[in-house]
Amino acid sequence: MELANRLFFRLYQCANMLHKTGSRAIEEEGLTTQQWAVLGALSRPQVDAGMKLGDLARYLMVSRQNLAGVIGRLEKAGHLTSAADPSDRRSRLIQMTDSGRDVWQHFALPKIYDYYDQALKDFSTNDIVHTVHYLLKMLDNMQALDVGGEGDGDSEAQEE
Repeated sequence: MELANRLFFRLYQCANMLHKTGSRAIEEEGLTTQQWAVLGALSRPQVDAGMKLGDLARYLMVSRQNLAGVIGRLEKAGHLTSAADPSDRRSRLIQMTDSGRDVWQHFALPKIYDYYDQALKDFSTNDIVHTVHYLLKMLDNMQALDVGGEGDGDSEAQEE
């Protein structure tokens, strides 16, 4: 259990440092790490038409309530639109605007890639592949613990 405690404590520290240093990396764009995650999820080609709020929450493994505030701030900044889903008027469809796509592609992504290079300094490709593998295994186990939780999603979606 001591080793498990060390592992989870290090994950906790990494999550906190990701939030702190990741936010600093993109602060000039007026973005936070939560907004970075939302824009990244919506930038994927398979969701060009947008994503339902519930699907986005499941993909990011956050509650709809937590996501709503982030979406609201991104809408206010002009990076996202939120409208009733034409196929299901009860659902909200979240889509990146041209402005949001421009900020994401031309300003945020270069800084994010630079951040990745710095954070993964001295990691080999093999190190990264193994780390992703073990984090996905742990995520699968955690999802099994979260049956019925709001933030569930599938780990394959997280690889995209």
